[in-house]
Amino acid sequence: MTFKERMAARFTRIGLREKLLFSMLAAVLFISVAIALVSRWILVSSLTNELEMRGFAIAHSVAERGGSYILDNDIPKLLVLIFDEARLRQRKDLVAYIFIEDQAGNILAHTLTHHLPDNLRANTLPPGRPDAIKLMELGNQEVYDLAAAINEGLYRIGTVHVGLNKRHIDSLVGKLRVAFLGFISAVVIITVILSSWLSKYITKPVSDLTRLSDEISRGNFDIPLKLGSGEDWDSAECPAFTNTDLPCWHFDQSRSGQTPAETHRKCADCAFYRKHQGDEVVQLGDSFRNMVWSIKLYRRRLRESEEKYRSLFDSGPDPIFVVDCASGTIRDANPRTTELYGYPRNQLLGMPFLDLGPEHNPACLDFFTEGGGGCIYYPKRLHYKNGGEPFFVNMHACPISYRGKQAIIIAVTDITELIEKDAQLIQAAKMKSLGEMSAGVAHEINQPLNAIKVGSEFLSMMREEDLEIPKEHFEEVVNEISAQVDRAAEIIDTLRSFGRKSDLMEESVDLNQPVRAVLSMVRRQFELDNIRFELKLAEGLSPVRAHSNRLQQVIFNLVTNARDAINDVSHADGGGDRRIIIRTGNDESMVFIEVKDTGGGIDEKDQQKIFEPFFTTKEAGQGMGLGLAITYGIIKDYGGEIRIDSTKGQGTVFRMEFPAATARGESKA
Repeated sequence: MTFKERMAARFTRIGLREKLLFSMLAAVLFISVAIALVSRWILVSSLTNELEMRGFAIAHSVAERGGSYILDNDIPKLLVLIFDEARLRQRKDLVAYIFIEDQAGNILAHTLTHHLPDNLRANTLPPGRPDAIKLMELGNQEVYDLAAAINEGLYRIGTVHVGLNKRHIDSLVGKLRVAFLGFISAVVIITVILSSWLSKYITKPVSDLTRLSDEISRGNFDIPLKLGSGEDWDSAECPAFTNTDLPCWHFDQSRSGQTPAETHRKCADCAFYRKHQGDEVVQLGDSFRNMVWSIKLYRRRLRESEEKYRSLFDSGPDPIFVVDCASGTIRDANPRTTELYGYPRNQLLGMPFLDLGPEHNPACLDFFTEGGGGCIYYPKRLHYKNGGEPFFVNMHACPISYRGKQAIIIAVTDITELIEKDAQLIQAAKMKSLGEMSAGVAHEINQPLNAIKVGSEFLSMMREEDLEIPKEHFEEVVNEISAQVDRAAEIIDTLRSFGRKSDLMEESVDLNQPVRAVLSMVRRQFELDNIRFELKLAEGLSPVRAHSNRLQQVIFNLVTNARDAINDVSHADGGGDRRIIIRTGNDESMVFIEVKDTGGGIDEKDQQKIFEPFFTTKEAGQGMGLGLAITYGIIKDYGGEIRIDSTKGQGTVFRMEFPAATARGESKA
């Protein structure tokens, strides 16, 4: 490292005050020395020239007055002349000697008290010049020898030499140097005092700001905010600090242009947000002080808010997950998640959220990774506990920013118990429906039983009478008995399927299957009531994710309500249009069932209420109105929609639409 680099490194390590002080001092010194040197050079040159001019004036005066004495060879008067000139007033300190020589170089007169040194005669006049100057030595001192010609007319008759004492000139220059040195010293002292005061005035607030910044960067906001005198401030005096529910009027409300309300009346003249009179340094201190107070005020609010919502997060009765949007892993989870899912917290953190619900969770993550905004609700999602035990949850998912990354906060509610209660309610409704279907089922079973009885009696009679039965007749009777047994078994299997409790796991269902299953049980009963079914079942329907026996309950509820609506407007033996039309089909990514009746329709005011539990338009004792409510709940469970098209006196169309299994991304059963 070079000397210059070492000096630069040392300069960077010193404080701002020292830098300001040294920089200002160096600048003033440089300027002062430069001015002093230039002034000295100008003044010394001027002084020297002035003294030389005085010396030449003396020499020319002697030359003009001494010419006649030289011609007359009047040496005494010549001596008087040069002594008078040498001793006149203050010249005695300046003039070291005066001597005159003739044209031949002979010394005519001089003012020295001793022999004139020969070296003084070395300053000769060049031809054509009236005077000359040369630095000479006179003993142990130096003199300026000034030579001037003594002319008489056009002829030079001699030369006068005037010696100026260089010591006297140096003395005058020394006095001038001392004066300049004193001036520079005074300037330096004044500069040091002023720069020291100015640097302290600048660096003291900067040092205070640096100290406050260091404390703030360490998270210490409980430091006093004094940046000068008269800064006694108690944070308890600020109502917005002591009550975080109350906004700071000067920070939050002043931008609205409104005057303080009664609550903020004492804040109209805020004790903290104020400006001092002063320069930019004072204003910088005020701005920094106000900034720190604002940070402190809102950091307190943020801390309280974070503590409040963290306590809600930790003490919430439902599991809450924070899932990273990019990776799909769990970043945070509240204690309730470990209780419900059975995983320890350290195992949950970092686990893919899909592992908790492989069937339904991908739709939630895809919604947000594909740019979906806002919160979304996912009802009745299937999740798995540690060990693989399934259970149902409702999920609320919202986008958040978590530790600088996009994430999703997912609140989960365990609804397994509610679903089980709903299943019990549906099961009870099924049992009630089975009771209502008993007459039709009995009739349906009696038909194959009667056929079996007739066939068996025929075979018994032929055996008793010992008659031979033709082979083709025997096979016909046996095949008919077998077919009727299969028919009875099919009815019983359908009845058992309808009556059993649904599993939790959904399956792929063809919507035509529950329609045919219900009609196999109730068609005969409805026909006895003179109600005919018209089926328009499309072939090749896309499957839906549902439960077959639950959909049978839906179809049964709708056809039962259709029968009641038809009976309200006509009688079985009175004629009239007594039909129920059932139609299925595909509509883009949806699969639909339509159940249409020829009844009297539904009042417009009742159409919004028919799916409410216990709502009914029947007379007391004829039903509690749970059928359509259960129907609505089942359809919603499978992500479907139900629409009503009904006009009073023109029948009713119930249209149910379900997403196809491929549309839901669940093509596998």
